[in-house]
Amino acid sequence: MILANENFSKVQATYLFSDIARRVREFSEANKNASIIKLGIGDVTRALPQACVDAMGKASREMGVDATFRGYGPDYGYEFLREAIAHYDFQARGADISADEIFVSDGAKCDTGNFQELFSTTTIKVAVPDPVYPVYVDTNVMAGRTGPAVDGRYEGLVYLDCTEENKFVPDVPAGQVDLIYLCFPNNPTGATATKEQLGAFVDYAHKHKALLLFDAAYEAFIVDEDLPHSIYEIPGAKEVAVEFRSFSKSAGFTGTRCGFTVVPKECRVFNSSGEAIPLAPLWKRRMSTKFNGVSYPVQRAAEAVYSEEGRAQCKELVAGYLANAKIIRERLASKGFKPTGGDNSPYIWFNTGMDSWKFFDKLLKEAQVVTTPGSGFGRCGNGYIRISAFNSLEKVVKAMDRICGVL
Repeated sequence: MILANENFSKVQATYLFSDIARRVREFSEANKNASIIKLGIGDVTRALPQACVDAMGKASREMGVDATFRGYGPDYGYEFLREAIAHYDFQARGADISADEIFVSDGAKCDTGNFQELFSTTTIKVAVPDPVYPVYVDTNVMAGRTGPAVDGRYEGLVYLDCTEENKFVPDVPAGQVDLIYLCFPNNPTGATATKEQLGAFVDYAHKHKALLLFDAAYEAFIVDEDLPHSIYEIPGAKEVAVEFRSFSKSAGFTGTRCGFTVVPKECRVFNSSGEAIPLAPLWKRRMSTKFNGVSYPVQRAAEAVYSEEGRAQCKELVAGYLANAKIIRERLASKGFKPTGGDNSPYIWFNTGMDSWKFFDKLLKEAQVVTTPGSGFGRCGNGYIRISAFNSLEKVVKAMDRICGVL
């Protein structure tokens, strides 16, 4: 008989954002005249940069002519995009990353979820921050690396507490772990990490023969020049870290779908005999077996992000969302809250003083504003709310007027 993967049934309840969508839908159905403003899920609202639209249109027209038509693309992305990424995102900041260490995909969520397939399902110990982006946890639960959830945490995982006391940047694990997920600027807390803080994790990974999975999907929102944009700005990181990036938030590609993962040639893992082996060939095998690449027009649109016009247009998009974040921060502070994030991140995180879901329901029902309950990101998130700056200035101002009116 065909047996199900019973690890899927260990995943608690529903996916966080599906649960939010259900509650919003039920409220909308019961309140037909409600005017809901969504500051919950991190979905952008501004149109694609014109440079990307123009490039995608040109590439689409090429696909309509036999002479310029393209079928299957290169497994790991077109060279024109990989070269642009290597130059502008890494080499320009002093990080020695080459085009052949970059793997173009349909987004960071997919890659962070899929990358765990490269590792043993039974022998490695995985560490995640708490609060945490749910995909890191749920995909490892589905792979069978954990026991059941007990009091909101899965047996077998190591949780790295992120609290107000450590400014939501965790300490390195106290004991041996093999795989560590990090995300900076952080989703959900909006916290950022210094070079010294990331350096401690790089040192740990070398000492304990561990690997870091570094999610930098929000690096474009960093405006503080003293903060690193990439883990590869840290000496020694190329041997122990993989980095994930996305065009979703910086260029509005949430519906267009394009991102990339960096796996340096020097990056190593270990076989059952304890011998170091390169990691990149494993990711190449996974990609070439299970993925047929991002479409040519989308990759041309992503390439346009790095043009002079594209860089200026994306900078304007990011600045607009950061202006929204500043308003959210200031309005919350005026009501006595102490928000984190919103300065180098599009997310604002604050302690509500009550249960997260109760506060979520209060804002939904009384202010008609959708936020994200912190408890959906882990035990350390209970009592907190995440507010997203991804909306129009007009709607952000209106939403904060409503929120402040009921607090």
